[in-house]
Amino acid sequence: MHQEVKTSEEFDAAISAGCVLVDFWAPWCGPCQMMGQLIDSDLAAAMPEIKVVKVNVDEAPELAAKFGVMSIPALFCFKDGAKTGEFTGVTPVAKIIEKYR
Repeated sequence: MHQEVKTSEEFDAAISAGCVLVDFWAPWCGPCQMMGQLIDSDLAAAMPEIKVVKVNVDEAPELAAKFGVMSIPALFCFKDGAKTGEFTGVTPVAKIIEKYR
């Protein structure tokens, strides 16, 4: 299960506690769809404690700009509000998990 955010306030609240993966994506992006499926299946099975926050770059361009997102999918790992890693493109789930261990 994921949470969609569109504002800085929603974003800040969503990443404030626990392990959070932020997925900057767009519905027209094929690689974003592939990454979304990996997150929903493989990542959810391996680390169900990770909360997934999705940011549609078409609906929240100011958030994408704030984080310097130039290519999607762009993934940002947060732990208790602190960024622990970031990835661009389709990324193996094992690499994502490493940023939370």
